[in-house]
Amino acid sequence: MILKTFREPPIDNNNYLLIDEESKEAVLIDCSAVEPKIREVLEEYGAGLKYILLTHGHFDHVAGIRQTDAKIVMHKDDLPILNQSNIYLPAFGIPEITIPKIDIYINDNDVLTIGKNEIKVLHTPGHTQGGVCYLVDNMLFSGDTVFRESVGRCDLEGGDFLQLVDSIKKKIFTLPEETVIYPGHGRATDVAWEKLHNSFM
Repeated sequence: MILKTFREPPIDNNNYLLIDEESKEAVLIDCSAVEPKIREVLEEYGAGLKYILLTHGHFDHVAGIRQTDAKIVMHKDDLPILNQSNIYLPAFGIPEITIPKIDIYINDNDVLTIGKNEIKVLHTPGHTQGGVCYLVDNMLFSGDTVFRESVGRCDLEGGDFLQLVDSIKKKIFTLPEETVIYPGHGRATDVAWEKLHNSFM
């Protein structure tokens, strides 16, 4: 499995491209303004984008979505937030977008595939009500649920700090300690480190 990370201004979002070398299927986890770079990597590996997996519906995680054959995937509880994207984008100097149509609504424990690899959905509300993480092998793509030694903010619509802490304890801290966490912002961490060093928990 090939993993490529793209960090995008102005909020330094992490976007993750996973490519299965055997099947040439790829998924993009979150989608800021990275379209040309993504296309170049897909062409380099001769891969096709199967899914755009959204960890949640905040504008900075969806601003790069354009018309595509890839299926756009999100939890239904974040649809109201997604639909408000153009309220916030101009304040960050990002052009307004056509609100993407969600092709697949996911729920906790749903499984998607990329080649022979399974992508498990973990519903982790708290940052938003529809926030999810995606687990692939020993890699967890956590969006804004948990960061290195921090957690997602809970003062926006749909945020609930106690719910977020509960999600992290029950869904993330129960994973093997060597599980690598790839967050929506900042550098990677792992479950063991966060258990010891995340002061919010």
